[in-house]
Amino acid sequence: MAPLFLVLGILPLTLAGGHDYGAALSKSILFFEAQRSGYLPKNQRVQWRGNSGLNDGKISGVDLVGGYYDAGDNVKFGLPMAFTITMMSWSIIEYGTQMGSSGELGNVLDAIKWGTDYLIKAHPQPYVLYGEVGDGDTDHYCWQRPEDMTTSRAAYKIDPSHPGSDLAGETAGAMAAASIVFHRYNPAYSAELLKHAYQLFDFADKYRGKYDGSITLAQKYYRSVSGYADELLWAAAWMYKATNNQYYLNYLGKNGDALGGTGWAMTEFGWDVKYAGVQTLVAKFLMAGKGGGYAPVFEKYQEKAEFFMCSCLGKGTRNAQRTPGGLIFRQRWNNMQFVTSASFLLTVYSDYLSSARKSLKCASGYVSPSELLSFAKSQVDYILGDNPRSTSYMVGYGNNYPKQVHHRASSIVSYKVNPSFVSCRGGYSTWFSRKSSDPNLLTGALVGGSDAYDNFADQRDNYEQTEPATYNNAPFLGILARLHGGHSGYNQLLPGI
Repeated sequence: MAPLFLVLGILPLTLAGGHDYGAALSKSILFFEAQRSGYLPKNQRVQWRGNSGLNDGKISGVDLVGGYYDAGDNVKFGLPMAFTITMMSWSIIEYGTQMGSSGELGNVLDAIKWGTDYLIKAHPQPYVLYGEVGDGDTDHYCWQRPEDMTTSRAAYKIDPSHPGSDLAGETAGAMAAASIVFHRYNPAYSAELLKHAYQLFDFADKYRGKYDGSITLAQKYYRSVSGYADELLWAAAWMYKATNNQYYLNYLGKNGDALGGTGWAMTEFGWDVKYAGVQTLVAKFLMAGKGGGYAPVFEKYQEKAEFFMCSCLGKGTRNAQRTPGGLIFRQRWNNMQFVTSASFLLTVYSDYLSSARKSLKCASGYVSPSELLSFAKSQVDYILGDNPRSTSYMVGYGNNYPKQVHHRASSIVSYKVNPSFVSCRGGYSTWFSRKSSDPNLLTGALVGGSDAYDNFADQRDNYEQTEPATYNNAPFLGILARLHGGHSGYNQLLPGI
């Protein structure tokens, strides 16, 4: 890595504890290899997986081979995939030095590029973007290895007549964020990503609409509840960060009120709701002296960012719910996605405040940057086993972790061990219903996690708690790298990589 930040000195915060954050980081990156679709590379480390989805896009006359399966199924959903790429990239942008010292930087770069290579294919024309391959309904009717798929691999797109500003905006953000990451290592690739980002932002802004109104099959699985206003701001923030082009900073300033960036006070952040992420980024721009004439508007963004931080800490006017064991709790179905995303924002905001030599003002008083980081660490430690059940919610980490993961590929014997075809319904009767451990270890996967009372049932049919997802892991990479790297000692407000 190029030098990222100036050393400021050691903060008085001890991050040493009972967990090996470096090992957890290594494992969580491995999970992305298990989620790969397409022709697997020669350096593939998850050996029980094989090539799959090799005709994706063919019936539509486009090559859509590659990318990631989002969770325990075999569908490729563009919106959560793009969010995954954005969050992996943001992890490197903030903590690339720590990632490098862990020896995992190359693996994370490979993981990002696996996603962006696909997103490039999915964007064959300036105003065309493919947002889904496969059909969630037929896919969920079957329980098959990716290598055996007999389900529909139809592809679905957005275009000017069928817009999707949320999908196009998130993909623009992913391309822009990844272009920052690759600027040093592969300048030509970085430039290509940025070209797509420019086009996709224009597409998202010019032809406005919710993507699930155009790709209606996505509504049952990744419904756009929040709409697209936050995605336009999110994309603009990443475009500014990638290009330093004043147009995008002005966009954030001019549209802050109209698109809700200055108005929405959130208690969650994830693939569908980006406001807290936008507000955190804009707060960074402001603290770095980039506000200019829009400083008063950006201060409103920052107020909302700090509302989110105080809410997570339980020191605000409307606080996030927590389990008795201390875990942020939003919903029973895959609650972990909200925990890792929120913890990432707390972690980076802690470092932004440290760099600006500021503290956080909550309803209950001032909070030091180290307190934000300590709370984020408490969430990580809960995930890794410091909870009432002493269960690690990362597969393969610790001694007590989920063994019956709701995941087709891990729950069915590898085709390399037994190449006999697994039929659509036969997979349910033979493999899904088994009450024994998965034949393939889904190393590093973060499952949905405990309920509101810290309870957890390790059963394959308990998809609300035992299904993993790429967007659970993506923000976790940055936090683990930060904790593994120890004290801060960097100025996060200086220009990045």
